[in-house]
Amino acid sequence: MEIQFLYYEECPSHEKALERLRQVMAEEGIQAEIEIIKVETEEQARRWRFVGSPTILINGQDIDPPPADAYYALTCRAYRLEDGRISPLPSTAMIRRALRAARASL
Repeated sequence: MEIQFLYYEECPSHEKALERLRQVMAEEGIQAEIEIIKVETEEQARRWRFVGSPTILINGQDIDPPPADAYYALTCRAYRLEDGRISPLPSTAMIRRALRAARASL
């Protein structure tokens, strides 16, 4: 399983998001390396299809796929949680679903 964690330094939620990703991976028994990528330029944002920090890719797929017309930029990201609230962090459930789906497709 390939896991990339992309972040923009100016957004304060990336450390907590990485901690949450590692926690869910441990709970699920997934032992994979996390490639941590600091996105520093607009060009990198476009190349990585980076819609904001933090972004988690599993086997190249965003755990919360953005719309087709998403804007790629150095910005903070907002996630819509299961209860409809907006958060700067993906929920543990969102991370868990993505990891399980990726594991099932192997």
